[in-house]
Amino acid sequence: MAVFFVFLEAMCSLLQPTIVSNVIDVGVKNKDLNYVLKTGSLMLFITAIGSIMAIARNIISGNVSQKFARDLRYDLYSKIQYMTVEKIDSLSRASLITRITNDVSQLQTFANGLMRIYVKAPILALGALIMAVFLSIQLSTVFIIITPVLILLVFLNIKLGYPRFKKVQQSIDNINSVMREFLSGIRVVKAFNRSDYEENRFNIANLSLNTSAISAMRLMSIFTPFLGLCINIGIIAVLWFGGFMVFNSTLEVGKIIAYINYILQIFIYTQIILNIFNQLIRAMTSYDRVKEVMDIDDTEKTINVNKEPKIKGELEFKNVSFSYHDSSELDVLKDLSFSSRMGETIGIIGSTGSGKTSIINLILGYYKAKTGEIYINGENIEKLDVHDLRSKIAYIPQEVHLFSGTIIENISWGKKDASQDEIEIAAKIAQAHDFIKSFPYGYDTYIGQNGVNLSGGQKQRISIARAIIRKPEFLIMDDSTSSVDFATESLIKKAINEYSSSITTIMIAQRIHSISSADQIIVMDKGMISAIGSHRELLENSGLYREIYKSQIGDEENAKR
Repeated sequence: MAVFFVFLEAMCSLLQPTIVSNVIDVGVKNKDLNYVLKTGSLMLFITAIGSIMAIARNIISGNVSQKFARDLRYDLYSKIQYMTVEKIDSLSRASLITRITNDVSQLQTFANGLMRIYVKAPILALGALIMAVFLSIQLSTVFIIITPVLILLVFLNIKLGYPRFKKVQQSIDNINSVMREFLSGIRVVKAFNRSDYEENRFNIANLSLNTSAISAMRLMSIFTPFLGLCINIGIIAVLWFGGFMVFNSTLEVGKIIAYINYILQIFIYTQIILNIFNQLIRAMTSYDRVKEVMDIDDTEKTINVNKEPKIKGELEFKNVSFSYHDSSELDVLKDLSFSSRMGETIGIIGSTGSGKTSIINLILGYYKAKTGEIYINGENIEKLDVHDLRSKIAYIPQEVHLFSGTIIENISWGKKDASQDEIEIAAKIAQAHDFIKSFPYGYDTYIGQNGVNLSGGQKQRISIARAIIRKPEFLIMDDSTSSVDFATESLIKKAINEYSSSITTIMIAQRIHSISSADQIIVMDKGMISAIGSHRELLENSGLYREIYKSQIGDEENAKR
């Protein structure tokens, strides 16, 4: 509809010079005031119609382009939701933010222009050319010379401009990345007095964007003057040859004026067309970046709908190896085999980089095992729908992430239809109820993004409550009690065991105290299982476990006494 109204508006604009030509050649030449007034009234009527058409297409184009951007942002966001963690890491989070904001805005601007001036300009330029040919075929030979030059300019504009604008978008990605790292780590920056260093990083990224943008705009700025030169040469040629034709009485003055008006329209709208191509180059760059995300096949897909399993709370690794890259030299897990039954607690301990968190990433389906098989409730994890898989699991990450909102909103994030009683029970299990009630607004206390107004221990306990409220089959705790004291940690573990004896708990810990009561403890070393057993069995049989024990608790014999 917008394009239809643009077409009508353009037709109204194209009629005006011809009508002016008739006013001069008929009304003024014959001193016919009645003809001048009648034709002038017709011009006013056509102008009014054109204005109404312009208002209609503005309203429609504005609505359509906004809805287009809304839907595209939503589609992109939905696509990212179902992309694998591995693919998100490869694209970078800063780049994804740029694509869903800046790139979508570029496409929205172009879509809006398509329904307005971007369609109107070619129609008017081509229409003016046709009308000019009808006025005088002889003068139109000027366009035969000018047109190839204009086409060459437009081609060069696209050819040279596209890579430059692509570099501009990449520079915006870089600025977003620097800003994101700075804002997420602002406490560390201030604590280490590294503001100067961060300013320098931002300055480098900012200068890179500045250089890229100047390079792109400098190239674009060359073409418009050349375009103007070509058109002005055309106007001079028309006046030159047209003057001779008027002098020889083969052309009327009104037609010359109309012809010049059409040439000016061609000039104005050809310049606009050149600007359109500049916008097109930017839109093409953004389109490619958005399309790259939308075309990704590496998404978490529903494989089948599984019936309720007969076995619950069982986990098994069979000869599992895994790497974050394809190279076998970079395997972070090597030939892992272990299993657990419902209600058991598995402790995982080892030095930094031994592969503890990678085990969790495989259980949650963030990555796929390179070799071997993982079974959940007797079913191969690769045959499970990822949403069904994660509905069985409650995960408490090492780096707690809370969302801006109230405490009750953060806890109920684990179960959206949780009642107040369920929320308070979960908070009591996590030993969070008392400190929450001490706040003036209790559970309605507002916490900032990532819980900036809470201590580390408070954040961890709210995170535990958020996981507990799901009533999962598997509870994964990735060093999630590191910020609470031993007494509180013992109370949390005791409360979880009393809450549900059927929950299979997987605990990653740096402290032996956290996992000493586990049914089985897995000792990791350089991506391999060094030993498996209970706390007492490992003290007797695992040298590595004894070393960790001694370094944390003291001499084994003193501990036994």
